[in-house]
Amino acid sequence: MSATSFETFRKNLAVSNSEDISTKYRAITKRLNKDYWDVEQEYLHCLQVGSYGRNTAINGVSDLDMIFELPWHVHDRFCKRQGNIQSQLLAEVREKLKVRYPNTKVKADGQVVVVDFNSYRVEVLPAFVEANGSYKFADSNENGSWRWCWPKDEMTAMQSVHDRSNHNLKRICKMVRAWKNHKGAPMSGMLIDTLCYNFFNENKSYDNKSYASYPELVRDVFTYLGERPDQAYWLAPGSKDRVLPSGKFQAKAKKAAAKCQEALDTDKETVKDDRWKAVFGRPFPRLSAAAKGASARSTSFNITEQFIEDLYPVDVQFEVQIECEVSFQGRNEKRIRWMERVFPIHLGRSLKFKAINCTVPQPDALLWKVRNVGSIAEQRGIRGQINPDKGDWTLSEKTDFPGPHYVECYVLKDGVCVALDRFDVPIDSL
Repeated sequence: MSATSFETFRKNLAVSNSEDISTKYRAITKRLNKDYWDVEQEYLHCLQVGSYGRNTAINGVSDLDMIFELPWHVHDRFCKRQGNIQSQLLAEVREKLKVRYPNTKVKADGQVVVVDFNSYRVEVLPAFVEANGSYKFADSNENGSWRWCWPKDEMTAMQSVHDRSNHNLKRICKMVRAWKNHKGAPMSGMLIDTLCYNFFNENKSYDNKSYASYPELVRDVFTYLGERPDQAYWLAPGSKDRVLPSGKFQAKAKKAAAKCQEALDTDKETVKDDRWKAVFGRPFPRLSAAAKGASARSTSFNITEQFIEDLYPVDVQFEVQIECEVSFQGRNEKRIRWMERVFPIHLGRSLKFKAINCTVPQPDALLWKVRNVGSIAEQRGIRGQINPDKGDWTLSEKTDFPGPHYVECYVLKDGVCVALDRFDVPIDSL
């Protein structure tokens, strides 16, 4: 069953709106080809890059990257100007795209021109192709400068190891993305692809393995991630460009490896279900008939649960943590930090949750979710609505009845959930 389950899991991660994304890519390319090359072409001078271009993106991808190749006479024209010529170049490309998308938010941002559609945005990098295959692009920050990137080298390196590893590399990249979005591990797509590439480059024992070996494979990948030292940067495949971390992911990777081992150690299919779902979340399919039956029976309860991925794109790249202050009859008992969560809380306590240590730059909003669990919760009605924070990044609750409840928070930036955390609230009957 494991082989079928992991294959289904990979299929569940496929980008569902790929046709719409391709339509947007072609429309942007056609507009810029008309303006800069005087041709009616939807495919020339365009390169899909980023996770979508490397074929490691998963469903719900919110940031799509493309390079549009400009003719060198445009470079020469701008180099004759004064001031921040890189900013001027991006501003011109922005105006060209506003002709195609007059009612869509289009802005120049650093090195790219961003076209912001409803559920995702396309970041267009105007660039000039060098003789060595690299791309020279404009960086408008500070006083402006030119920079270079080598995306084709990155894609070639990834594809080479993907082919050598029986197509396991990119599948694992996608599964690690599902994990990091489910558990709130702060990792960029490039960092995930780099570390997974390094794993297969250093460990060839899975090169000829199929989906049947994925329980052991994902355990070993998470073990590898958990053992990575803290360092300032990693080197991207092929290009050797620096890939910067955006937070600490190692502790959560170690926990994922432990859950994988628990799934491997048990013979009970329902326990396996719980462990794999705990690692990967909703996209991982239910394995056992018993688990599927329990899930079907739960629909007889009043359930108001919402899921963040149904409301917003999720692309976790930053950190946020929840701490909890426990008080009884107006007196503080303890403050539980994120690393001290495994013990029960007694009935009759007041809980004040607070979102702390948020690394998201200028976040737009914070959302909370309280999920009650257990037989009493089923009698009262399953909670789980996602509600906006009231402005102070805190949430107050009471311990009314026992059960393994939990609280989650989500940080939004530009309409995308970019950081999340979960705080388990095991309430005993004392």
